[in-house]
Amino acid sequence: MQQRTLKEPLSLKGIGLHSGVNVNLTINPAPADSGIVFRRVDVDGKPEIKALYSNIVDTRNCSCLGDKAGNLVSTIEHVMSALYAAGIDNALIDVDNKELPIMDGSAKVFFDALKKAEKVEQNAARKYLKIKKEVSFSDEKGNTVKLLPSDKLSVEFEIEFPSKIVGHQVFDNEITPEVFEREISPCRTFCEKYQVDYLQSVGLAKGGSLDNAVVLDGETVMNPGGLRLKNECVNHKVLDAVGDLYTSGYYILGRMVASKTGHFHSNELLKVLFKDSSNYEIV
Repeated sequence: MQQRTLKEPLSLKGIGLHSGVNVNLTINPAPADSGIVFRRVDVDGKPEIKALYSNIVDTRNCSCLGDKAGNLVSTIEHVMSALYAAGIDNALIDVDNKELPIMDGSAKVFFDALKKAEKVEQNAARKYLKIKKEVSFSDEKGNTVKLLPSDKLSVEFEIEFPSKIVGHQVFDNEITPEVFEREISPCRTFCEKYQVDYLQSVGLAKGGSLDNAVVLDGETVMNPGGLRLKNECVNHKVLDAVGDLYTSGYYILGRMVASKTGHFHSNELLKVLFKDSSNYEIV
C-alpha cells in the first residue's frame, strides 16, 4: 500500500478540555515519509513537534508532546487514532494552543471529517512495524501491556472499575477502519464526578462538560441519553491506545494485550519495543 496524505487542508475548531479555551486545528497535506507533525502557529517561529513516542513528555490524563524549548501539544491521542484509522501517513497539523480541541470527547468528529476528505496516494510505500517477539511493560501494581507477533493490528483490552455501570469490560478485535468507525470512534472519554470536581479545583478540566465526556455519579450516567455503546468505556481506552501506538511512527503489525493500563503504559511499552531492534522489523 502507498503512503497517503490529504489533498486539501482540513480545518476544525473546538474547546480545550483542560484549558477551556477555543482552539483552531488544521490538518494539512505533507510530503511522503514526513509522518505526523504538529505545528504551534501561535508561538514565535511556529515550532514543529513530530508525533513520536520519544517526544511524549507527559502522560497524566492525556498524551502530551513537548520539545526542548518547552513548547507543548497535549491531548493528541484522539486525533492520532482517527488519522491511523483513516489511513493518513503524513500530515502537518497546525494548532493555535497547547491543547487540541476535545470535540465531543471521542474521535468521531475527527474520523468522520477525515473519512470524507479527499486523500492523495504518494510515491512511497507505507512502512509497517512488524512485531517479531513479545515485549511487555508492567507497573508497580502489576498492570501490564504487551505487544505480540501478528500479521495485523488487533487489541485485547480489559478494564475493571468499582462502578457497576463500568465494572469488568473487555474489548478484543482487529482494528480495521470499519471496526474503528462502528465500535471505537464514537466512544467518549469517561470519569467519575468526584474526579471532575478535583481536576477543576486544581485548575484543570476547565472545558469539561457533559458535551465532551461521560460523567458517572455513583451508579448514574449523568449524560442525557446515557452511554452510546454498552462497552463505551473500554472501547474508549482502545481508542486512546490506537492513538498512542501510532506515535511509534508506523502502522503496527502486532497484537496488543492490555489490562488496566493507560497512556503512560503505552508510551513505556514503545520505549521497551524500540530499545532492542531484534523486537521488530520494518517491512
